[in-house]
Amino acid sequence: MAIEKLHSRTSRSVPQYDPIWARIREEVKHQADKEPLLTSFLHTTVLKHNSLEDTLSLHLAHKLDNPTLPGILLREIIDDALQSDSWIGAAIRADLEAFCERDPACDRYSLPLLYLKGFMGLQSYRIAHWLWTQGRTELALYIQGRVSEVFGMDIHPAAQIGKGIMIDHATSVVVGETAVVSDNVSMLHEVTLGGTGKDTGVRHPKVMCGVLLGAGAKVLGNVTIGQGAKIAAGSVVLTDVPAHQTFAGIPAKATGETLDADSGHEPAFDMDHSLCCDD
Repeated sequence: MAIEKLHSRTSRSVPQYDPIWARIREEVKHQADKEPLLTSFLHTTVLKHNSLEDTLSLHLAHKLDNPTLPGILLREIIDDALQSDSWIGAAIRADLEAFCERDPACDRYSLPLLYLKGFMGLQSYRIAHWLWTQGRTELALYIQGRVSEVFGMDIHPAAQIGKGIMIDHATSVVVGETAVVSDNVSMLHEVTLGGTGKDTGVRHPKVMCGVLLGAGAKVLGNVTIGQGAKIAAGSVVLTDVPAHQTFAGIPAKATGETLDADSGHEPAFDMDHSLCCDD
């Protein structure tokens, strides 16, 4: 479906000033002037709209559009979620800030909104999770499957994920049904928060605030990754990880405290993948 057809929905008015939305509009105006070939796309996707929610609604609906559930219907679903739960809007903005603060390749708010599938897949999950909490589990699972096809990441709609999340690259990220991810967590591609087999009930990891999960890290089972911990790339975690500890290897074992254990600052913000602190 052409992206223009999704504009049949009426944009919501936003009375209060939104600094992130204002910044996005300034960035996009500048990019439209720099690259004339994308002027129509940028105007249609961003500059015609009154709010970040309106832009995200249109953009997600266009990305997830298919013959079974056309974009115009998807946009109604997304709008319902965004209008019904203001927490989603707060989480969207915190996620944008997380990308801009932690990803050195992200130099503007509009970049993840328009181009980064880690951000887009995460916001799609937020819509599916809202549907799940409303008892519309079949539609939530449908969107999960569609997100997996489009963005290459698979987050169960029942999982609980906080705000200020940065999922860099995102390819092959898997988050299981009973997983819990607290605020301000960073993870890279091919991270798995999964089960260990055929266990039922609560069977997936709990990741506390400020954790950094390196590329390809696998955290399996009903284990807890403590606040400010760091899991090295390619590691397989099968046991609890204490707060402010670095774990690495297969199976993962402690290699030392995180660099910021004393200061209280957390690895998710620094994106430092070294295994232990220097003296």
